[in-house]
Amino acid sequence: MRRSRILYSLLILIVVLLGLGTRQIPQLWPHFVVLYGGDTLWALCVFLGLGWLCPRATPERNALIAFAFSLAIELSQLYHAPWLDALRANPIGGLVLGYGFLWSDLVCYAVGIAAGWLVERLIFNKASCN
Repeated sequence: MRRSRILYSLLILIVVLLGLGTRQIPQLWPHFVVLYGGDTLWALCVFLGLGWLCPRATPERNALIAFAFSLAIELSQLYHAPWLDALRANPIGGLVLGYGFLWSDLVCYAVGIAAGWLVERLIFNKASCN
């Protein structure tokens, strides 16, 4: 199994643009997507980023690491040190680190990562059959 970094770069770009679109142009999306789409796409982006960084890793490994990373970021939102809140006040820092802990975000992360894992499994299983 080896992922194409060019393809993953393109996929990451598309996912980032879609995620930003749910935040910046909410009137284009159903309310449900505005509420949960950004977090789901954020976790998918983490999963794809790991695929880019570790092109030979199994989808299962990347999914577990992506969820552990996502969980750590979400739990970090329970801690509000001044330096950390200053990072979150920056638009990019806020997008990466989030602002406040929500249980629903953990569900979104699981869905986003599971979607990435499922697509990879389907693609790589199909490729191995050819």
